[in-house]
Amino acid sequence: MTALRTYLTLFRVSNLPTVWSNVLAAVLLSGGPFSWGALLTLVLSLSLLYSGGMALNDLCDAAVDRVQRPDRPIPSGRIGMREVQTLTALLFACALALLGTLPFGARAAGAGALLIGVIVLYDLHHKGNPWSVLLMAGCRLLVYLVAGFGVAGQLAGAVLILGLIQFGYITLVSLVARSENRRPGGFSFPLIPLLLAAICLVDGGFLSAALGSPVWMAVGVGGMLLTMGGQRYVRGD
Repeated sequence: MTALRTYLTLFRVSNLPTVWSNVLAAVLLSGGPFSWGALLTLVLSLSLLYSGGMALNDLCDAAVDRVQRPDRPIPSGRIGMREVQTLTALLFACALALLGTLPFGARAAGAGALLIGVIVLYDLHHKGNPWSVLLMAGCRLLVYLVAGFGVAGQLAGAVLILGLIQFGYITLVSLVARSENRRPGGFSFPLIPLLLAAICLVDGGFLSAALGSPVWMAVGVGGMLLTMGGQRYVRGD
């Protein structure tokens, strides 16, 4: 396996289109002035936060993965613990710095710091914790809050509603994933990767209803297909 694929696997980059659709939806629903610069800054910063969270997750799960998932980057020896620790810290720091450049940078960075806190809490305490599904869902909700605060300085009602819908959806996906983990051999088809990719559909459907245009549903479908295409190269679960 190439070094590049090791990093892509560590960061679970196939799931990033779901983050991008979250950001796009929050920006469009925020009520703030649209700016390509702000949108791209949010896409990049929240992609870094997601990647850092995935790296931290592998750090926290390294001992378990050595038994259950020895092909992961850390237990397989393709990347060292210290390097992953450094990468995680750099990704979080760069993301916060980028958020600080937004029109409402202080509020965005504050929400970003809260997101990091919830990410760390989840990664440290998700094993054997029945409530950790709510922490994971909270991370996804906070993506909308960070984006909304970054471009508008306040939280629009539509952004909060969509964030809460995704909170419920991610909670459901996490519970289904737990059910799969209890089944010998798991499901006979890749249900969890499909459900993760469908996060984009939720955004697209909500945007189409809120903005009155089917174009956004097509964007959601495109994001889902992009995620599924990435999953063929790098697993997202």
